[in-house]
Amino acid sequence: MRRLALLILLALAAPAAAVQPDEVLADPALEARARELSQGLRCLVCRNENIDESNADLARDLRLLVRERLVAGDSDAEVIAYLVDRYGEYVLLEPPATGSTLILWVAGPALLVVALGGAAVYLRRRRAGADAAPAPLSEAERARLAEILKE
Repeated sequence: MRRLALLILLALAAPAAAVQPDEVLADPALEARARELSQGLRCLVCRNENIDESNADLARDLRLLVRERLVAGDSDAEVIAYLVDRYGEYVLLEPPATGSTLILWVAGPALLVVALGGAAVYLRRRRAGADAAPAPLSEAERARLAEILKE
């Protein structure tokens, strides 16, 4: 039981291991701001992982850059603006729904609505086709059916 508790504790602490001790700022308030900002910034190597949890070298560079800008006196908004100017909106885990990203925000729900509408039309046509009575057989078809049944 004790080993299980230790394994769970290690699994929960694993993401926190990405920030190295030499990166941590001496000022706890600045460090808290840096950690908060790092949670919203995307690792450009690891894709959908924030730089606070990533062990990639580029994520480390970004963490150091965030801390450097905070020590220089930048506000949180200025740090984010600096990184967006340098790396583009892709560096944000949740980019704002404006400009070119608006298409991405709207495309998913729009495609879902179109797919549900297409499925409804397909099912309605299929049901209407199943309810319709088949056309009666012609004389030639009846003769052919009778011939087949005799064999």
